[in-house]
Amino acid sequence: MTDLTVRVTDRRDVAEGVFALELADVDGGPLPHWTPGAHIDVSAGAAGVRQYSLCGDPADERHWRIAVLHEPAGRGGSDHLHRTAEPGTELRVSLPRNNFELVPSDAYLFVAGGIGITPILPMLAAAQRAGARWSLYYGARTRAHLSFESELRHQRVHLMPQDETGLLPIAAILAEHAGSTVYCCGPEPLLNVVETEGALAGLEVRTERFVPLQVDTTGDRAFEVRLARSGRTLRVAADRTIVEVLESAGIEVITSCREGTCGSCETPVLEGEIEHRDTVLTAAERAAGATLMPCVSRSRSDLLVLDL
Repeated sequence: MTDLTVRVTDRRDVAEGVFALELADVDGGPLPHWTPGAHIDVSAGAAGVRQYSLCGDPADERHWRIAVLHEPAGRGGSDHLHRTAEPGTELRVSLPRNNFELVPSDAYLFVAGGIGITPILPMLAAAQRAGARWSLYYGARTRAHLSFESELRHQRVHLMPQDETGLLPIAAILAEHAGSTVYCCGPEPLLNVVETEGALAGLEVRTERFVPLQVDTTGDRAFEVRLARSGRTLRVAADRTIVEVLESAGIEVITSCREGTCGSCETPVLEGEIEHRDTVLTAAERAAGATLMPCVSRSRSDLLVLDL
C-alpha cells in the first residue's frame, strides 16, 4: 500500500466530528494526478489502512485534501488520525484509485449523506466546468453535521438537515430529475433507498460505500480455484478467503482494505460462477462476471478459473 510519503500542511474542523487534512509531497514536488471520485489508502498505525476520498481540487498538483469522520468507538483508524495527524505529521499513503468515476452526462443528480459528501465535492466542479445540468441534495443529522457547508452555497445545492426538513424525500427527488445520471454516497440506508427507487425510476445510479456489505456466511462452502497461468489448483475452505489461500500458496496479491471496498485486489475470472460480495463493482460488471474481489467474494460453482 505504502507508495509515497506526504506531510500534513493544514488541519481544520469542517463539521461536527469531521476534520479535513491538507496533504503535500514530503519533498515539495507535485502529487500524482487524480480524478473526481478517487480515494487514497492512508496508513493509520496499529489500526491498519483506511480509505479516504480526495475532496479537493484535481487541478492542484501541490495539495490533496481528505476529510475524516472521527469515530471514537470505531475500528481505530479515524481515532488514530484524530490524535496524531497535525500539521507537520508525515503519513504513508497510496496512489489514488478511482472506483467511482464521473461518467460523461448531460445531467447529474448528486445525493449525499454526512461524510458521503467528500467524493461528491470535486464532481460538482467537474460537472459545472463541463456545462452539464446538475443538482445536489445533501442531508445530515443537523446543520452542524453538514461538512464543507461554506463551499456549498450554490443555487443548485439543497442543504437538508434532518432535524429541520426530515429525511431526504428520495422518490420525489428522483422523479424531479428524470433522465439524470445519479451519484450517491452516504450511510447504507440512504444508498439502499436511492438504489431501489432509482431502479424503479429507470435511472442510472452509481453509489460508493464506505463499509463492507453485511453478508450471511453460515452457508459458505468449499470450492476450488485454478490458476490459468500456472495450472495450479487450490482448495478454498468454507472459512477462508481466496486471498488467504493464494497468499498461503506463495502467490502475491495486491490488497488493501480486505473487505471489498477499495478495489485494489480486482482479479480477472476466466471461468466459473461468482458470488460477489464487494461494494465496488456495478450491477452490470457483476452480471458480466469478468472480475471479482478475492478478498471477500466466493464461488457458486465448484471451480473458479482465475487469470493468475
